[in-house]
Amino acid sequence: MHDEVSTASMPRTDRGGHWERVRRQLDPVEVTPGPGTTDFRATVTTGDAGCLRLLSMRAAPLRLSRTARPVPAAQDDRLVLLLQEEGTAAVRQDGRTAVVGAGQLALLDLRRPFCLDQHTPFHLYALRLPGRALGPSAARARHATGRAIPATEGVAALLRPFAADVASGAAAFAGHVRDRLAGSVADLLATLVDEQARRRDGAASVTGRARTVDDIRAHIDAHLRDPKLSPALVARAHGISPRYLHVLFEGEDTTVHRLIQRRRIEECARELLRRGHEGRTISAVARGWGFRNAAHFSRVFKSVLGCSPSQWRDSAPQPAGPRPTR
Repeated sequence: MHDEVSTASMPRTDRGGHWERVRRQLDPVEVTPGPGTTDFRATVTTGDAGCLRLLSMRAAPLRLSRTARPVPAAQDDRLVLLLQEEGTAAVRQDGRTAVVGAGQLALLDLRRPFCLDQHTPFHLYALRLPGRALGPSAARARHATGRAIPATEGVAALLRPFAADVASGAAAFAGHVRDRLAGSVADLLATLVDEQARRRDGAASVTGRARTVDDIRAHIDAHLRDPKLSPALVARAHGISPRYLHVLFEGEDTTVHRLIQRRRIEECARELLRRGHEGRTISAVARGWGFRNAAHFSRVFKSVLGCSPSQWRDSAPQPAGPRPTR
């Protein structure tokens, strides 16, 4: 990293021109400060390593987006690997929406519309590279966009720390070393895209245990609105004991109870962002996704996403007119 633009330490009256420099650093991505933000602070640091364009950004809540305006045919540095270091965001692309937490990855394609809402103060790394750097795997990148990719297993567990080190420390290496580092990032990202594609289209063979875990996850997603959903009921629905259910999830970096809670919170978070639901109260959304107690819902929501339900809702763009109360 070698070029830094920051409004953090400036008097508020001097930030306008430098904020425009921040916008230019992120072009063609559009940057919109969070609703109600009048004292915007941001630090953007950029650099290069081989085919990679590197960016580190620390800022107050904001939206990064791309509209459907045409992209020049010759423009190929279109893929962006996001490393969410701090904060929580919602990413939307290709008809999918996901909540991206600290420590997770996401992939964006700049040729198509997307939206990345940072709902809390955040720090992220972005590594932008041409699609051709992924070789044949570039054609399968759509399988990975609009998703939160945990970095706890598989290729993501290798890629994330390596990409973060490249993004934060590439300037310390000689040019030919940076070229090799960039090539390694591209190779790992291509492998990750292939892995995601196999998982989505079912081409990869799975063990009986993995298939059972997938079935259980699908069952949980299908019954999230049922307030009675519990590990015991999940085990009964699959003809296994609660103890064996626990054994199945020992390698999943979560428990069934936590998975149910997190999936409910993710769905509540998505619904609170939908402008078509401005007439529903937070309590109604919580009840709709199986939460019986408002105080319990608020505690779980904050533990998962790092802010209260009202803060999350208020950070999203709202239509004109009165806003529902709790």
